[in-house]
Amino acid sequence: MEKKDIDWGNLGFGYVHTDYRFVSNYKNGSWDEGVLTEDANIVLNECACVLQYAQTAFEGLKAYTTEDGRIVVFRPDLNGERMENSAARLKMPVYPKEKFVEAVKKVVKANEGYVPPYGSGATLYIRPYMFGSDPIIGVKPANEYQFRIFTTPVGPYFKGGAKPITVRISDFDRAAPHGTGHIKAGLNYAMSLYAIVDAHEKGFDENMYLDPGTRTKLEETGGANIIFITKDGKLVTPKSDSILPSITRRSLVQVAKDYLNMEVEEREVMLSELSDFAECGLCGTAAVISPVGKIVDHGKEICLPAGMEDMGPVTKKLYDTLTGIQMGRLEAPKGWVVEI
Repeated sequence: MEKKDIDWGNLGFGYVHTDYRFVSNYKNGSWDEGVLTEDANIVLNECACVLQYAQTAFEGLKAYTTEDGRIVVFRPDLNGERMENSAARLKMPVYPKEKFVEAVKKVVKANEGYVPPYGSGATLYIRPYMFGSDPIIGVKPANEYQFRIFTTPVGPYFKGGAKPITVRISDFDRAAPHGTGHIKAGLNYAMSLYAIVDAHEKGFDENMYLDPGTRTKLEETGGANIIFITKDGKLVTPKSDSILPSITRRSLVQVAKDYLNMEVEEREVMLSELSDFAECGLCGTAAVISPVGKIVDHGKEICLPAGMEDMGPVTKKLYDTLTGIQMGRLEAPKGWVVEI
C-alpha cells in the first residue's frame, strides 16, 4: 500500500481519520468474529451503560517503521493482557489477548498507508477500547459490549527533542485505596482532568501523585509511571497496588538489567527521598520517557542534578536503548517486536 500524502514532519499529537477500524460485538454471552469497517461513527442508545456509569476501558500502543523498512508493533500481548485485567475488574467480558493481538495486526495492515516512514519521528497510534453498549438504568454491568480499535498517525510527542519538564506534588488523589488505579479505566482519566488543568494554569507540566492511603509515598503521574536514577546509577521505580503497570516502564526495567547492567529497585519510594535522586523521568507509550528537571512540593523546589536543559545521561541511555530496540537498530528480546 502506498503511503498517504501526509506532511509527516508536521504531524501533531491528535486525531487523524484513517480508513479502517476494527469492531467486535458481545451479545448473548459471546464475542462475534469482528470486522473491519470504514464507518468511524458509533450509534448508542441514550441510556447506554457507558454513558450512564462509565463502564469502559482502553489501551494505547504504536506501530512504526523500522530502520530496515518493516512495520512493527511493540509488545501488543502485554496490552492485551492489561485489557483483560481491566475488563475483569470492571465486570466486562474479557476479550482474549490472542484475539486482541490479531485484531491489532488486522487494523494496522488495513491502514498501512498511514504508518509514517522511518526517520520522520512520527508513528501510528493504536487505540483499542471497550464499553458497555446496551441501555442500563440500574447500577449494574451492561449485557452487551463493543470492542473497537482505531488508528491515527501522530507526530513525535516532543517537537525538537525532549526538554525536561516541571511537575508538582498534587493535593489531589489519582486513585482510591483498593480502587481502580491498577487498571486502564476511562474513569481514572476523567477524574484527573480537573487536576491537570489546574496544574497547567499554575505553570506546571504534570501532577505527581502520592499514595492515597498515607500520602507519604510517590506513585505515578496522571498519564505515566515514574522512574528515578540514584546518584550511584541505580534505577528506582515506585511499587504500589494503585499504580498502572506501564508496559514502557516494565520494558525499561528489563533494558536496564539486561542491556545496561544496571541495578534496579522496584520498591516503595518516599516523598522525603526526592532530593536524593539524580534524574527522574515519566515513562509511557506517547513519549517513551519525558525527563523531569524540577519537582515542586508546595513551594519547595527540588531541582534534579541533571538540570533543565537536557535529558539526564542515564535516562538518555535507557531511552536510546529502548527506542533502538523498537526501531530495529538493536536486537530485541524474543516476542517484544511483532511484525505486521
